[in-house]
Amino acid sequence: MNHPKPSDAVKAVAVATADDLRETIRRKSKLKGRQADDASLAEVRQLIGDAVHRRDLLIENLHQLNDEYRALHDRHLVALAKEMNLPMAEVYEVATFYHHFEVVRGNDPVADITVRVCDGIACELAGAQNLLAKLPEILGNPKVKVIAAPCVGRCEQAPVVVVHQYPVLFATTDKVQAAVKNNLITQPMAKDDAVFDPASLAEQGISHQGENQAVSPGYVGYEAYRAQGGYALAKEIIDGKRDAESVIKAMESSGLRGLGGAGFPAGRKWRIVKDQVAPKLMAVNIDEGEPGTFKDRTYLERDPHRFLEGLLVAANVVGIDACYIYLRDEYHGCRELLEAELAKLKANPPFTLPTIELRRGAGAYICGEESAMIESIEGKRGEPRMRPPYIAQVGLFGRPTLEHNFETLYWVRDIVQRGPEWFSSFGRHDRKGLRSFSVSGRVKKPGVKLAPAGITIQELIDEYCGGMQDGYKFYGYLPGGASGGILPATMNDIPLDFDTLQPYGCFIGSAAVMVFSDKDKARDMALNVMHFFEHESCGQCTPCRVGTGKAATLMQAKSWDQATLEDLATVMVDASICGLGQAAPNPIRCIAKYFPNEVA
Repeated sequence: MNHPKPSDAVKAVAVATADDLRETIRRKSKLKGRQADDASLAEVRQLIGDAVHRRDLLIENLHQLNDEYRALHDRHLVALAKEMNLPMAEVYEVATFYHHFEVVRGNDPVADITVRVCDGIACELAGAQNLLAKLPEILGNPKVKVIAAPCVGRCEQAPVVVVHQYPVLFATTDKVQAAVKNNLITQPMAKDDAVFDPASLAEQGISHQGENQAVSPGYVGYEAYRAQGGYALAKEIIDGKRDAESVIKAMESSGLRGLGGAGFPAGRKWRIVKDQVAPKLMAVNIDEGEPGTFKDRTYLERDPHRFLEGLLVAANVVGIDACYIYLRDEYHGCRELLEAELAKLKANPPFTLPTIELRRGAGAYICGEESAMIESIEGKRGEPRMRPPYIAQVGLFGRPTLEHNFETLYWVRDIVQRGPEWFSSFGRHDRKGLRSFSVSGRVKKPGVKLAPAGITIQELIDEYCGGMQDGYKFYGYLPGGASGGILPATMNDIPLDFDTLQPYGCFIGSAAVMVFSDKDKARDMALNVMHFFEHESCGQCTPCRVGTGKAATLMQAKSWDQATLEDLATVMVDASICGLGQAAPNPIRCIAKYFPNEVA
């Protein structure tokens, strides 16, 4: 095509003056929608400072507002969005995703104290529903809100009620009423003068017994840990006195597998991430939201530096530049303890440390899934990512990432110093290693049991838990938390370990063992966990979001519609994005297979 040449007769005409252009820019730069008011901006700045704010600290900033004002006021969210230079919609969608954030509009009333009654299986067996029914009337204060809460990770102390951030163990209405009356709303700081050697407790119980347990048990502080040889291993590696390859080989030879539930060989994971291109990051999962699981809390609140040394060993061997520790929000005492001990470590380090950041969850079970946890660390909604790519290659902030559960790192020091044979020498029924079983329910001595891998449920109950509670007969058990399926007492001779339970439609997961009796119903256990899955589904994919709710409704019928439930189960397993939706049908199928008389 031939274009006409510019004519000399055509003259330029100004379409706007300089002042017009300035006014247009001013109008476009003005935010649309609700504007942040000066008072709200000042309140937000007072809490989070007025420096440039990193996008990944959004959830941390929301926590500061939520702690200060007992809720997230919409005016503060507008101000926070302005301060962080984020769209208001983005701030709002993150704030409303997590259960521990409550967004209120305008001058809507806010409770002074929220009382959370755990309604997990262990607490329900111990009378949680009775507490939920009675507490609102007994407390009788419109400024005190009583709500049901999913498992708070204290199943061995059931029933548990959390008054703001203060856990009431073996709760009664009188104990809760006294806590509210006396304004007991924060967990007391523990003393750091305890002695604790987990390896010496192999094949024993870890948890204290009796109803007079301390809310915050004593722990091994930084000075005491160093005095007992702590951080010597990490220093040897950093000083080159012990090479990285020998450490990886020790991890591989020990047979240690990921103890958060997936069971991936730890040494192999180190080798995979070590071969990736720097910079590399580490994400540590202490979300521990699987109902019935409390092993990580039990070890952390007694011996935090053993975990931190394991983290530093892994970081140096793999070549990690920064470590992010993700701790569930329900563990308020552990968070204060870990903050204090990290400060001591950083103030007087035994060697140069990588960057270590502690991040606080906000009440979302889904963030126990590794990629959802990474999204949350980045300050986003905790929604699982599609894979591939895997996080070992493209993980946190787009970098290769070593992801570990707390307990996996906790055993690194003992395995390397004592030799891999020490760890692998334990075991029963042709299995190898130690497992920390979180045992709860109708047993006399619940708690964390450091038992040999492959132990059976009957051996665990008889040898470690003092048998069943008086007046109760063993009827069934959940071998791996809410998602690990349900088995009858007649199947009491299956070795409890990775890969041994799959043939029966179950898995060990995080080794959360919940025991129920002849006075309980297996179908009630299944319905409890399905309600939990319905509540905790992130909502990203339809099979899980809709399927869990539909299943919970169908499971309330006296006789189950087995065909429809199996259709739902098939769709959830085949089409859900992550393990929540894929494992949610396990209780349905187990009840239909092993307890058909209850739903026929």
